[in-house]
Amino acid sequence: MRLEIVTPDKQVFSGEIISAKFPGAEGSFGVLKDHAPIISTLKEGVIEVVEENKKERSFEIGGGVVEVLKNRIIVLAE
Repeated sequence: MRLEIVTPDKQVFSGEIISAKFPGAEGSFGVLKDHAPIISTLKEGVIEVVEENKKERSFEIGGGVVEVLKNRIIVLAE
């Protein structure tokens, strides 16, 4: 599954991942391979990612929007 995290200034992350956890406006939620399509607003918080090599990473955001579609996740973050 591919994840891209983009801010107005730059691309923060682009790569293949196993899973991701997002700070949704209505509560946090996780995404795994073959997740149903979704568009959600994000609140200020941390995106937690497990890369394909099992490395765990986290990215602080000030809010934004996430779209999940066909094993591709795009985050437009502040």
